[in-house]
Amino acid sequence: MTFTLKDISDEEFAVAFEQKGPKLLSTELNIDVRQIYKKRRTLEKRLQVKLTPPSKEYFIQPTPIRGRLDFKCKDGTIFIGSDAHYWPNYVSTAHRAFVQLIHEMKPKAVILNGDVLDGATISRHASIGWEHKPRLIDEIEACKDRLAEIEAEMPNGNLFWTLGNHDARFETRLANIAPEYAKVEGVHLKDHFPYWQPGWSVWINDNIIVKHRYKGGIHATHNNTVTSGKTIITGHLHSAKVTPFTDYNGTRWGVDCGTLADVYGLQFSDYMEDNPRNWRSGFCVLTIKDGNLLPPEIAYVLDHNVVAFRGEYIKL
Repeated sequence: MTFTLKDISDEEFAVAFEQKGPKLLSTELNIDVRQIYKKRRTLEKRLQVKLTPPSKEYFIQPTPIRGRLDFKCKDGTIFIGSDAHYWPNYVSTAHRAFVQLIHEMKPKAVILNGDVLDGATISRHASIGWEHKPRLIDEIEACKDRLAEIEAEMPNGNLFWTLGNHDARFETRLANIAPEYAKVEGVHLKDHFPYWQPGWSVWINDNIIVKHRYKGGIHATHNNTVTSGKTIITGHLHSAKVTPFTDYNGTRWGVDCGTLADVYGLQFSDYMEDNPRNWRSGFCVLTIKDGNLLPPEIAYVLDHNVVAFRGEYIKL
């Protein structure tokens, strides 16, 4: 049976979404798949339910190591964005470029490499004066809105979330104050983001590691790849740079993804005390050809509506 959005009720749409999935449903309705995701998001808010598409095989291999996710890719791109610290009522330049390039390049996977959530009100750090902090529920909703924009461009899934120290605030606070609530639905961060696979790291083709943080300091990207013996992509430091290292085993790469937030965003305004920040807004794109990693690339934010990538200006 062929439907149109005008022909079916919200309940019928919900059933069709879970039975057919977004891609097939968009074909049957003859509308853009992004409209399917937009309606799904609207219904989830209105009906207070989670609409889950049919499960598929996404090259995810079971692993005995807790918190590690494995992903195999022979050819294609993988987008990695880090440290978004999504804030209510604001969308950063880097995020807009991230979504636009995902739409244009259609990557095999998207990895959000930690600190998607800021968690300002649940920080262990004391408030600075009378600084304004958004409610946690408003931060969660902002994260849902931004992640829904990515989900709409990735109808086949392969969405990963490597947890960062800010993300960990959500469960850490609850686990220490009310441990009796363990495993109750809603107390775990993943309960609010069912389309994303959470873990501490993603291993791509067994020789590329994506995780939020490893070594610290200005030479972190160099030290990360030297000590791990792998190409390793991290966030946390917001520095946005690529450092090659070559030895008898060949060349591998240490990469810092930068931040998907604006460098002078409201998330950082008080605790940074208007100090200069050796940070850069941007994100990482990996290209894999015949199973081999080509040199990693960084998209850099140059101005409010301008991003540089592959020698070109991307105007938003």
